[in-house]
Amino acid sequence: MLSVWSNNSNLPHFKPLNEDIKTDVLIIGGGISGILCAYFLHQQGINYALVESNTICCGITKDTTAKITSQHGLIYNKLVDSLGVENAQLYLNANQKALNTYRDMCKNISCDFEIKDSYVYSIDDKSLLEEEILSLEKIHFKANLVDTHELPFNTVGAVEFKNQAQFNVLKFISSIAKDLNIYENTFARQVDNHKVRTDNNTITANKIIVCSHFPFINRYGMYFLKMYQHRSYVIALQDAKNVHGMYIDESNQGISLRNYKNLLLVGGGGHRTGKDGGNWRFLDKFAKEYYPNSKEAYRWATQDCITLDGIPYIGNYSKRTPNLYVATGFNKWGMTSSMVSAMVLTDILLKGDSIYKDIFSPSRSMLKPQLFVNGVEATKNLLTISKRRCPHMGCALHWNSSEHTWDCPCHGSRFSKHGTLIDNPSTKNAKHST
Repeated sequence: MLSVWSNNSNLPHFKPLNEDIKTDVLIIGGGISGILCAYFLHQQGINYALVESNTICCGITKDTTAKITSQHGLIYNKLVDSLGVENAQLYLNANQKALNTYRDMCKNISCDFEIKDSYVYSIDDKSLLEEEILSLEKIHFKANLVDTHELPFNTVGAVEFKNQAQFNVLKFISSIAKDLNIYENTFARQVDNHKVRTDNNTITANKIIVCSHFPFINRYGMYFLKMYQHRSYVIALQDAKNVHGMYIDESNQGISLRNYKNLLLVGGGGHRTGKDGGNWRFLDKFAKEYYPNSKEAYRWATQDCITLDGIPYIGNYSKRTPNLYVATGFNKWGMTSSMVSAMVLTDILLKGDSIYKDIFSPSRSMLKPQLFVNGVEATKNLLTISKRRCPHMGCALHWNSSEHTWDCPCHGSRFSKHGTLIDNPSTKNAKHST
């Protein structure tokens, strides 16, 4: 099912790689994070190449809700408690810098960029909002506790971030990608030191950046333990009352809302990939109750990598890989986090360091409760009998009756009903178990 962005944009296309090449920097993955990395390296005159297994932005990027904000749920109270005021402020500053970079770039790009206020609301717990406001005061950021009168349901209030933004992501990509050195339909199958092997060629690179959504190289970094994937669903409604801000529920179980032109984008129904959840049934029920006279124009689904502590992994793939880098784990905030990734990785490549390197380091502590949950889920699924197994690490696949796909509950790979690969970290199609 096509998202609203897919029907309102025209992406450029690129030829596949047809020869062995050498480059200073190779970027694997043609979503927004990889393209932004390529864009900044291009601006600096660095010799680079980007390879995409399909066509650019054909995966998660095209299915975003395209909110650009440093308000990532009620994260700042958690960051102040777990990491301290200074690190919480670094996280905020990095995302505010990303927002401002988008703002500057979009001055000359026709991509429906709009300044919008952002809101995290609560249905029943005002104390969570008050605690977030207090933590934001500690890191010297002005946020407001406000009512949510324009929402069609009752809340106890919301935390407001002024002057955030939203846009059409594919129109943005169409503009910045057209002159970049990109090879489409070029699948990076194997990474071995400075060599990357595709189906037909070998690429030699001094530095390699993995921007493939979920990292596919298992021998480093243990991303299969320190991340899982989460699906969420969106419907776009005509003839529904507009909202003037961007809204999301603090519990992650409720509804997110934003407008796009004459459409109201309603998100929710999420669940861990490979598990049962509300999906579009949840959104259909919501629309029927609160917007009974509306008509559905689009519906689509997306998938997000969730880290152990809610902070993306940006930097060296592992402590043992000084020339291999990664950008992943955007925790449902892919637009801002992709820009942060590109800025941080560009600084590391060009200057050898970034002031944000430690806060986003992929090698930070893994001792979090979610690590145990991820391990239990993987073990349970490895012992489950299924008609199909995931080629990534052998987990039992779960049939997704809403989307008619085979989904991996362990690490989030997805396959068509015939076993054709849709989403990584798997790099192969699924086969019937024997």
